[in-house]
Amino acid sequence: MPVLNSLFKRDSKQVKANVEIYTWQTCPYCIRAKLLLWWKGVSYTEYKIDGDGAARVKMADRANGRRSVPQIFINNQHIGGCDDLYQLNSEAKLDPLLAQPAA
Repeated sequence: MPVLNSLFKRDSKQVKANVEIYTWQTCPYCIRAKLLLWWKGVSYTEYKIDGDGAARVKMADRANGRRSVPQIFINNQHIGGCDDLYQLNSEAKLDPLLAQPAA
């Protein structure tokens, strides 16, 4: 795996942001979002909320009522779900967010 990491994973030195993601373990969108974050070299805090109603309520409170997973936050700013994360990346807006240090 170290060879694969060096070939595909980006250097994490540019990532200064605090990234949090709420997930379910078997959710394909969660896996896809984490894969993009991994590829960009992002260390993130993952909240696995499988079957935890209280955690889901907390997530929804933070995510403006959104209850689907994943829900992603960068520097405490709600980014949205997997599709939103990939859209930010395709618009070249994700890297600048990740480069901002947490306040």
